[in-house]
Amino acid sequence: MNNLLAFLVRRPTRHTTRVRRAVDIPDEAPSTDAIFIVIRRMRAPLIFIITVFAISVLGLTLVPGRDEGGHTTHLSAFEAFYFISYTASTIGFGEIYPFTTPQRMWVTVCIFMTVVGWAYAIGTLLSLLQSASFQHALAMQRFRTKVQRIREPFLIVCGYGQAGRQVCRELDFQGRRFVVIDRHEGRLDRIMTDELQSEVPALEANASLPAVLGMAGLANQHCDGVLALTDDDTDNLAIVMNATVLRPGMSVIARCTDARVEESMRDFAPNAVINPSDRYGAYLVLALQRPETYRLVTWLMDPRDLPLPPRYEPKSGGTWVVASDDDFGAEVSNDLHRAGMHVVMADPEEGHPDVSGASGFIAGTRNDTTNLALAEHAKLERKDLFVGVRQQSDARASIITALGIDSVFTPTELVAQESLARVITPLFWSFVEYAVTQPEEFAERLLMNLTNRCGDVAKDRAIIDLSAAGSPALHRWLLHAELTIGQLLANPDDRDSKLPLVALMLIRNGEHIYAPDDTMTVTPDDQVLVVGHHWGLEALVQTQFSDASAEYIATGVQVPETWVWRRLNRSKRRSRSRQPVG
Repeated sequence: MNNLLAFLVRRPTRHTTRVRRAVDIPDEAPSTDAIFIVIRRMRAPLIFIITVFAISVLGLTLVPGRDEGGHTTHLSAFEAFYFISYTASTIGFGEIYPFTTPQRMWVTVCIFMTVVGWAYAIGTLLSLLQSASFQHALAMQRFRTKVQRIREPFLIVCGYGQAGRQVCRELDFQGRRFVVIDRHEGRLDRIMTDELQSEVPALEANASLPAVLGMAGLANQHCDGVLALTDDDTDNLAIVMNATVLRPGMSVIARCTDARVEESMRDFAPNAVINPSDRYGAYLVLALQRPETYRLVTWLMDPRDLPLPPRYEPKSGGTWVVASDDDFGAEVSNDLHRAGMHVVMADPEEGHPDVSGASGFIAGTRNDTTNLALAEHAKLERKDLFVGVRQQSDARASIITALGIDSVFTPTELVAQESLARVITPLFWSFVEYAVTQPEEFAERLLMNLTNRCGDVAKDRAIIDLSAAGSPALHRWLLHAELTIGQLLANPDDRDSKLPLVALMLIRNGEHIYAPDDTMTVTPDDQVLVVGHHWGLEALVQTQFSDASAEYIATGVQVPETWVWRRLNRSKRRSRSRQPVG
C-alpha cells in the first residue's frame, strides 16, 4: 500500500540535464501582422487608384482651355492635381475657371474612372475586414498588447476546456492573473460569459507552437508558470517541451492520459504530470484504507464551498468488480490489486455484472449514462455496496447526488484540483504530500481541530508572511518579544476567542514544520500556512499591520489607536458580523 500511496506524492524524476543552447524565445507568428496583411491585400486597389489619378491629372494638364481673353491655356500640374483631388473625393468645389467642352469631357471620364477605382478599393477593404486571416492577425496583435501591459505575476493556461475553465475561474476568484490559449474559438467565447473579475487576454491559436507561447508572455519576467491542460496529449507534450527548453526553471504543470506520452513528458522534467486515470486508483485506495486522510486531503483540495464529505466505513474481504470498456478499467484494477484486493473485470456489453458477493463496484465505461445505469442496478442488488462512477463532466452532479454514489471520478475535475493545489498555494501541495504519508491519527486530529474551530465548510488558504514587508506590525513585535501560533490566530477584537483559522505548516529557514501546535513560538521572517474562513483571514490582516493589535493579542494590553485606524476597524467589524461561522 505504501508504494501505491507514494504515487500521490511522486515528484518528477529529474533526468540527466543536457547542456542546451540559449536561444531567444520567438514571439512572432508567421504572416500574422495586420499591417502587412492590409498592405498586401490593398496593394492592387491602391496602385489602380494612383494610376487613375496620374492619368487624370496628366490628361487635364494636356487638354487645352481658354482664358477670359480667349487665349489657349493649360492647367498647371498642381492645379490639375488639386481639381482632380476634390472632384474624385466627391467634395466638388466646382471648376477653377470656366472649362471648355474638351476639358469637361475629360473630367467626366476621370469621374467615372475614379468612381470605379474607389469602388474597387472599398470593396477590397470590406472583404479584408471580414476575412478570417485579418481578424486572426488583429486578434493576435490585441492579445500581444494586452499581455505586454500585464505588470504582475501571471500564468499561461493552455486549453479552456472543462479543466482549464475550472482552473481559470478559481484563479480569477483568488485574484491571480492569467492568459488563455485554445484552438477552439467557441471555448474562448465562454470567457466573456463567465463574468471573470479581471480582463483575460485570450487567443485562438495552437499553444504547441513556440511563437504562440512567446506571444503569450513566456519570456515575460512576470510569467510564473505554464499549465498545459488541452485535450490533446501530443499538444501538451509540445507545450511542456517548449516551456522547459526555452525557459529553464519555469514552473510547468501538464495533463496527460497516455502513459507513453507521460513518460516522454517526464524526460523534460516538468513540475508535475497529472494522469487522472492513474491517480484515481490511488485516491480510491486511500479512501478505502485510510478514509480520514482521504476526507482531509480531498476536502481541502476542492475549491468549491462543499461540506466535509461523510466518512466511509470500508468492509473487509469481498471482491471488487470493475466494469470498463477501455484502459481505465485496467489501471484501476491494477491499483486495487496492488492494494491487496481481489478484482474481477466485467464487460458492460454482456449485461449487468454480478455484484452479489462484492464489496465494491466501479462503473468505468466511456459513456456517462451507461455508468449511472450500471451503478443504480448495482445499488438495487446491494444497498451497502460501495459504488464508484466515472463521469466525463460534472453536468450530471445533481443526479449523482440523488443516486447516492460513493465515489465519483471526473477526470477534468481531478486535474483542476491538483493543478490549483500546486499553483495557488504551492506550499499547500507540500502539506498534502506530507499528510498522505502520515498515520490515520494525524488526519483525525487535524480534522477535529478544523471542524471545531472553522466548521465543516471553510477551507480558504493563505500564507502569513511574518517578514517586515508581509506583516510589519508583527515583525516589529517579534524583534523584541515572543508570540505563539495560538496568539497569532487570536481575534484582534477579543483575544480570548480564536479566529476560525488553523495552522497547517510553519516554514522557517527552508524547514517545513507540519501541523504546528498552538504553543509553538514564531520568529521574524517565518511563514505560516493557514486554512479557515475568509473573514478570519481578513481579520488577521489587522493583526499584521496594526502595532496596537499585535501588542493586544500578545499581552492583552489595549493600546490607543489613531482615529483613522479605528474607523477602518469599525467597518471591518461590521462586515465580519454579517458573515456566518460554519
